[in-house]
Amino acid sequence: MSENGHLPTTGGLAETDLVAAMRHTPGCREYLDAQVEDAVIHRVLDSARFAPSGGNRQGWRVAVVRNEATKRALRDLYLAPWMRYVREHYGTDDSMSDDRKRRVEEATRMAESMHEVPVHLLVWLDMSVVAVTDANADRPSVVAGGSVFPFIQNVQLAARAEGLGTRITTLLSEEESSVRELVAAPEGWALAALLLVGWPERLPKKLSRQPVESFTWSERFDGATFTV
Repeated sequence: MSENGHLPTTGGLAETDLVAAMRHTPGCREYLDAQVEDAVIHRVLDSARFAPSGGNRQGWRVAVVRNEATKRALRDLYLAPWMRYVREHYGTDDSMSDDRKRRVEEATRMAESMHEVPVHLLVWLDMSVVAVTDANADRPSVVAGGSVFPFIQNVQLAARAEGLGTRITTLLSEEESSVRELVAAPEGWALAALLLVGWPERLPKKLSRQPVESFTWSERFDGATFTV
């Protein structure tokens, strides 16, 4: 630790500049045609592993995929769920605004070329170590992800600290059995997400998000807006 109390910089952002990392970690769609060294990916995962998990069981496993044929197969599996997602959540071209149509077209180009991103991280969760405490709720579970998504977020923040860009998608879960076969994942493990990792063509200086007052209340949902 330095005299001013800061930890050393590993590249990109200083490790202590966590707020800057959280405010400047976008979903990256455009990557340079440059490889990412194994040592860099190892550093990212070495930092990410300190994420919390239920019972500290750390039930995640990661397949670091670089093989071109495997990445193309993942792209092919991804395209059908992606186009279905577009139809269900965005509608047809005729029903979209010009701005939304542009954004969907950009995302579709990303989907079609995702095999070109240097590194694909397939993150799996061992369901035998997860206490799904809302399993009997009359809705889809949101609890199980609590044992893996903090780790995934740590991966993205650690990658940003290295100057890398990332993009997360969960749509491949619809093709879990095929992905399982592709990378020889054992039964009982759930596919949590695919993370695309590479050197970005550019990173935004500022992200746009809703303000705290738009999603936070004092005491109750019908209470006063939480603000200062």
